[in-house]
Amino acid sequence: MNITNIQNIIKNFSKERDWDQFHNPKNLAMALSVETAELVEIFQWLNEKQSLELSGDKKEHLKEEIADVSVYLLRICMAYNIDLE
Repeated sequence: MNITNIQNIIKNFSKERDWDQFHNPKNLAMALSVETAELVEIFQWLNEKQSLELSGDKKEHLKEEIADVSVYLLRICMAYNIDLE
């Protein structure tokens, strides 16, 4: 995993959409919280066995939410020049 490369992709993606105006640390932390809740929701009401045997659709959803959480966490690190690696 090349975090610098991922950060550059995120920077370009955000810049193309003019999102930097919204990506201050407060808003990023709030967005991270929302995405984390969406990640948790996947497992809500599942027992341990079910949580380990997600269907294809649920596993794909899990991957998407993990990516969302990762992006917001990286954006917070970028705002404070924190080397996550």
